[in-house]
Amino acid sequence: MNKFKQWLSRLSFRTGIILIIACVICYILSFAQILLPISVTAKGVLWAVFFGLAKTFQYSALLVLGAEGVKRVKSWWKNKKIEKK
Repeated sequence: MNKFKQWLSRLSFRTGIILIIACVICYILSFAQILLPISVTAKGVLWAVFFGLAKTFQYSALLVLGAEGVKRVKSWWKNKKIEKK
């Protein structure tokens, strides 16, 4: 498990951002499938699959970005808000 964490930590910041975007897309899909005209069982299976993928992408992104990456994203977001004012 430690080798996997080390491999993820060597990935780029851009890869972490892509993983975050994939996470958001999977969260949206996990709840958007409710609108499909399919059986309740199929909806439950789709929800579990997409929600599980979203969590996987989320935790992978956190490992890739690390604490420094999170600070970088927060400062970027803060600067964007300041620019809009």
